[in-house]
Amino acid sequence: MENQESPNAVRKFLSVFKYSRVAIGIVWGTSAALTVTMALTTLVSGVLPAAIASIGGLFVDAVAVALQEGGDLSIESRNTVLYYVMLEAGLVVLMTGAQRISTVSQSILRVLLGNKINVMILEKALTLELAHFEDAEYYDKLVRARREASSRPLSLVIKTFDLMRDIIALLTIGIWLFQFSPYAVLLLAVAGTPAFIAEAKFSGEAFRIHRRRSAERRMQIYLEMVLTREDGVKEVKLLQLGKLFLKRYVDIFLNIYKEDRNLVLRRGIWGYLLGLVASAAFYFAYGWVGFAAMAGAITIGQMTMYIAQFRLGQNAVTSSLTAVNGMYEDNLYLSNLSEYLEHKVPEQTGEKKAGPSPEEGIRFEDVSFYYPGSDTPALNKINLHISPGESLAIVGENGSGKTTLIKLLTRLYAPTHGEIFLEGLELQQWDIEALRQKIGVIFQDFSRYQLIVGENIGIGDVDNIEEDEQIAQAAKQGMADVFVKDLPLEYKTQLGTWFKDGKELSGGQWQKIALSRAFMRNQADILILDEPTAAIDAKAEAEIFAHFRDLTANKISIIISHRFSTVRMADHIIVLEKAEVMEQGSHNELLAADGQYATLFKLQAKGYQ
Repeated sequence: MENQESPNAVRKFLSVFKYSRVAIGIVWGTSAALTVTMALTTLVSGVLPAAIASIGGLFVDAVAVALQEGGDLSIESRNTVLYYVMLEAGLVVLMTGAQRISTVSQSILRVLLGNKINVMILEKALTLELAHFEDAEYYDKLVRARREASSRPLSLVIKTFDLMRDIIALLTIGIWLFQFSPYAVLLLAVAGTPAFIAEAKFSGEAFRIHRRRSAERRMQIYLEMVLTREDGVKEVKLLQLGKLFLKRYVDIFLNIYKEDRNLVLRRGIWGYLLGLVASAAFYFAYGWVGFAAMAGAITIGQMTMYIAQFRLGQNAVTSSLTAVNGMYEDNLYLSNLSEYLEHKVPEQTGEKKAGPSPEEGIRFEDVSFYYPGSDTPALNKINLHISPGESLAIVGENGSGKTTLIKLLTRLYAPTHGEIFLEGLELQQWDIEALRQKIGVIFQDFSRYQLIVGENIGIGDVDNIEEDEQIAQAAKQGMADVFVKDLPLEYKTQLGTWFKDGKELSGGQWQKIALSRAFMRNQADILILDEPTAAIDAKAEAEIFAHFRDLTANKISIIISHRFSTVRMADHIIVLEKAEVMEQGSHNELLAADGQYATLFKLQAKGYQ
């Protein structure tokens, strides 16, 4: 049984090194020149230590010969000693220069590589579907990839070069020690093996612990954000949540700390004990070489050289084993990055940029949708037709599927069953960019970007973000121009509190900015407002929708709202209940039907009496 487990353990250990090729490719792509520079300086750093030690031995022998001459030193002896001094000094200068060049190259490459990896991660994020960000397991992959992957590729390449340097040094040292005894070479190789095996075990254990903690670390980040972000501080203070959240934060730390402390202690104790084995091997060789010199088998200079070579060799063995273990650990972490980057995302885009029948508008045919992992439909067998120029209002309780319907129409999700058509063309066949250019949408949970006012509105149509006139027109349509004129720098005013001179807006003002953002997309054929006026007073809402009706006279408009003063303006109204269309028709038709819509309308109207 042990014999079977041993090869499996070896294969498992070696399998992780497959990511070395990935790391080298990334580093080479970042800067081939710096990578070559590091390789050359590594070669120089590997050869020179053994050469310096051997010259040191020759220097000692030259001094010994000079001492035998007594007080009358010959010019030849003096020149020989001086030659070895100058030669060793020159090699030390060369080695120090190579090491310095390597360090500088690493520092520059580290900055470039950190940016390159982060860009790769963000570029991959742009290809992901909304469902990926709502999947805790996949989000853990993203967190693991971002955590240390930006530094690990360079670390792996540096350790690879370190290993090459140590191997070159060991080969050079081995040639010298072999002249003394082949057993000295064997002793050198065997001395560091126990420590290597222990380090490999602890490196793998450390990786598995860190991988398992992704969710805990995300919870720590979340708690930290809630306790320090302005959008969470109000409730934290008023509900006195600070101590509760801080305690949870500390408890997570303590759990992590206990596990880390246990690993560090075990790693330190075993490292110390097994390091004693290597020290014992060195001092055995120390005595061996000393007795050989006493017996006259080698000279004092050779003794000095062999001791220095063995010490260098021992350091090279330790360094190489450390490099291999580091490479193993780096490969384990790089598996996170590779797993994230290689995740296959289904092709989201088709090729068509226009449908064959623009007069068809939007059509849902027997559309159902289930969120991943849920057995309950978020939408169930929806059939719906919206003609060009028609306004649709969607009414329903929270959780009835209103926003989900919009997410399907904008292809943030794909239907589980059924099909959605735009201009007679199924949505999956549309080019995703062309489709979204045709749609202007503002969700209730819109983003409050820490940008200047003009950019906050202009991002509604990125291609025209610099068009000041279009931005001003959109602000007017969204009723934002009234308060923007009173801001210190008007459309150049920084919004939010994250940056210097930033101005915070009220909830209603932010909502008008978001509405203006939707109106910015004036070329869109479909305008969707998901609870667009929740933070706006009734008077402002009436003014906005007066504009809205004019703006969407020849467009499809879809409104999700709980305010029936808004809903009643639509040409067609659907009532969603438990993921299904329970009623549909015009405002008057639904009142006459005296169903759910009529009940809700009367309840809200009673509140204004």
